[in-house]
Amino acid sequence: MGKYIHQSKGYKGSTRVRIINKRGREVTGIEHIGVAHNEEELKMYLILAREKLKDERQGELKLFGEEKATEIRQVRAYSKYLFDVISGIFDKLKFKEIKDEIFKSLTIARIIEPTSKADSIRVLECLGLKAPTEKEIRCSLGRTVKKEYRKKLSEKCCEYIGIEEATLLLYDVTTLHFEISKEDEYRKSGFSKERRLEPQIIVGLLVDKKGFPLSINSFEGNKAETKTIIPVLKKFKEENSIKEITVVADAGMLSANNLELLEDEGYKFIVGSRISKVPYEIEEYRRKANEILEDNQIFEGLQKINKNSKERRVVYQYRQKRAEKDLRTLNEQIKKALLEIKYNKFSKKRKFIKITKMKKELDEEKIKEARLKAGIKGYVTNLDLEKCEAKIVIDAYHNLFEVEKSFRMAKSDLQARPIFHQTRDSIEAHLTVCFAALAISRYIQDKTKISIKKFVQRLKELRTGIVQIGDKQYTAEPVIDSDTKRIVKLL
Repeated sequence: MGKYIHQSKGYKGSTRVRIINKRGREVTGIEHIGVAHNEEELKMYLILAREKLKDERQGELKLFGEEKATEIRQVRAYSKYLFDVISGIFDKLKFKEIKDEIFKSLTIARIIEPTSKADSIRVLECLGLKAPTEKEIRCSLGRTVKKEYRKKLSEKCCEYIGIEEATLLLYDVTTLHFEISKEDEYRKSGFSKERRLEPQIIVGLLVDKKGFPLSINSFEGNKAETKTIIPVLKKFKEENSIKEITVVADAGMLSANNLELLEDEGYKFIVGSRISKVPYEIEEYRRKANEILEDNQIFEGLQKINKNSKERRVVYQYRQKRAEKDLRTLNEQIKKALLEIKYNKFSKKRKFIKITKMKKELDEEKIKEARLKAGIKGYVTNLDLEKCEAKIVIDAYHNLFEVEKSFRMAKSDLQARPIFHQTRDSIEAHLTVCFAALAISRYIQDKTKISIKKFVQRLKELRTGIVQIGDKQYTAEPVIDSDTKRIVKLL
C-alpha cells in the first residue's frame, strides 16, 4: 500500500496528522507531523505532510547526481495574535507608562492562563516570548510596590472613564484565603465570604457605575467590613482630586456610626437598608387604600438606624419578583420550623418558632409580618429629593451587581485566590497584577460582550507557526476569520 497521510481525533477536539507506512496490512512505520488545534493549523500540517510525501517519492525516483529531497518541519507554534491584541489594550489604557515589560507580561499571562508567578514563565514561553527568570519576576514585584504601580494604574483607570463620571462609585468587599495554617498580623481568620477557616485578607474594590475597576485595597482578615469604606474613599478622593463622591454600598456597610463618618467627611451615599418590620408609609397606604402593592411601586420616608441616630431619607420599592422569591424562602423556613417542632430538635436561630412553658408552636405573628414585608427593599441616602429622584437612587443601588461581577471575574477567570505569597509586599504586588488584569478583562468584556474566558479561547487557537524548509525558517501567520476580525475591531 505504501505511504499515506492519516488524520485522527485527539484531546479536546485536536487532530493528529501522521504519515503511515504500510506493507500489505502491516504498519511498518509512523511519522508524526503535528497536532492541529484549529482549521488553520490542520491545513498547514496537511500541506507539510503532502510536501514531505512528494519529496520522499522524488527521492526514491531520483537519478544519479540529483539533490537530496528538501526536509520540511514545523519548529513551533504559539499564540502571538492573542498576546498582541491584549498587549494593545494594555497600551491603550496607558498602563505602558509604568515602563515595566515584566509587569506587563505577568499581567497578560494572568489573563491568558492564571497560574503561579513561577509557572507564568511557561505561559509566556508558549506565547513565543522571551520569558523572564524567577529572579527578574521577583524584582518586578518588588518594583510594583516600591514605585507604587497600583496608584499609577488607578490614575489611568480614572483617566480612561473620565473623572467626572467617577463621582458615583460602587464599593464592596470580599475575602481571599491563604493555604497556610498559622495566621500573622495581616493574614488573619475572620468572617469568610466562602465560609473557609484558613487565614485571609479583606479586599475592597471601588468601581464606576459600569463595573470598571478604579481602586483596590487590602486589609487585615479580621477587620470589620464597615471600617474599610472610609479609608478607601479618603485615599481615592485625595489621589484623584475629586470634589464630591457619591458612594453606593450594600446593607453590610449600614451602621449609624458609618453613615455619620461618611457625612462628616463630606460624602454622599446610597446604602441598602435592612427592614425589620413593614415600613410605616407602606402600612398606612395598605390601611387607607386597602389595596395590594403594585409591581415597582415606590414609597419615601424617614428612618433612624438606631434610637440615637438622626433621621435620614429612605426610599422603599416593592417588586413582585422579589416578593415571589421571599415567599418561597419563607415557606421553606416554615416547613423547617414544623419539622423542628415535630421532632423536638431546634437549631440555634429557631426562626418562626415560639417556645413557652406550656408548648412549642409556630410564631404566627412573625410569619404574618414576614409575609407583609415580602418584596420590599429599602435604600437609605443623604441625597436630596430635588437633586436625586427615588428611581435614580434605586437604579444606582442595583448597579452594585457590577462590583460582584468584577469580583467573580477576579476570583474565577483571573484566579486571584488562593494566594501563595508570604510577605505583605508580595501579596500587594500580586493584587496589583490582578487589578491590572481585571481592568483589561472588563474592557474586553464590555466592548465585545463576550466573557474573557471565551475571548481568550477564541484567539488562543489562532497560532503563528515557524516552519523549517531545508536550512531556512519561515513564519506562517494564522488565517483570521471574519467573525474574529469583527470582534477584535470592537476593541
